[in-house]
Amino acid sequence: MFSVAARARPSPDGADLNGEILETPNLKVYSFSDLKSATKNFKSDNLLGEGGFGKVFKGWVDEKTLAPSKMGSGMVVAIKKLNPESVQGFDEWQSEVNFLGRLSHPNLVKLLGYCWEEKELLLVYEFIQKGSLENHLFRRNPAIEPLSWDRRLKIAIGAARGLAFLHTSEKKIIYRDFKASNILLDWHYNAKIADFGLAKLGPSAGESHVTTRIMGTYGYAAPEYVATGHLYVKSDVYGFGVVLLEFLTGMRALDMKRPSEQQNLVDWTKPILSQRGKLKNLIDPRMEGQYSFKAALQTAQLILKCLFTEPRHRPSMTEVVETLERIESIKVKRKQPPICSHSSANRL
Repeated sequence: MFSVAARARPSPDGADLNGEILETPNLKVYSFSDLKSATKNFKSDNLLGEGGFGKVFKGWVDEKTLAPSKMGSGMVVAIKKLNPESVQGFDEWQSEVNFLGRLSHPNLVKLLGYCWEEKELLLVYEFIQKGSLENHLFRRNPAIEPLSWDRRLKIAIGAARGLAFLHTSEKKIIYRDFKASNILLDWHYNAKIADFGLAKLGPSAGESHVTTRIMGTYGYAAPEYVATGHLYVKSDVYGFGVVLLEFLTGMRALDMKRPSEQQNLVDWTKPILSQRGKLKNLIDPRMEGQYSFKAALQTAQLILKCLFTEPRHRPSMTEVVETLERIESIKVKRKQPPICSHSSANRL
């Protein structure tokens, strides 16, 4: 049973999350033929990507009615089509509808509608133009410019606001799978958290955690969750700390191509983050000259707090947002060019 805080769109008070689609007045229900039409029969040219859930296609719908429209006309949407072989498919699809269908926030991807027709399970989202943060941070593609320090901070603040919103809703929601590939970027590099397939309701009043089957992504999942299956609201804070570390270093959380002692980014860099003299060597060289060392140092300190082993010692996401906003206000001191005196100018 849950209802969302006043900042989200209103929803019914009662909700059974087991095996049914709840009243979702903000979502359009599509037929399978609607979505075949919107994607030109799931044409391969319209394939945007694929993952464990299935494939994501580009489609077109009418901007006002959200009804399918001709290819190239109307509003572009992203249509996720379930892989029938996916074991977790139905549960994850249902979580997306039951959570994202009720939530509205500038830093969450907007779910527009769904289809449930026999074995066909699909989801229709707003189309986010610049794709995933993962592509922008790690793919060395000449067509994608490296993210600047200011842009990385903007994205981090947006994603942190999205998580803080989930954690402070009336019934806390634990996202459970925070990572760079689940953060999408719009034209203006605003962060949008996507993929709510693993989201869980937070602990009941008086409880500190929920116990659940261990899922998520190794390298981002909090140690207490991996070890015990105990999921805390602050397990998300750990995942955020890992992504913030990726922002700072420009390196993946896990990379088997690195030397063995450096493959796990958290294990390798944790001792270095607190050392002023060595921190500079960790920072992504593509951001050279774009940041104040004071801002980088405070970011490293925040990362360490998010990565505390004990969940209760980690900051809340609201505190993370406030800290990042303070860091954002620290500006780079530009070196002033030397002022030539009259006499020195005459010597030139």
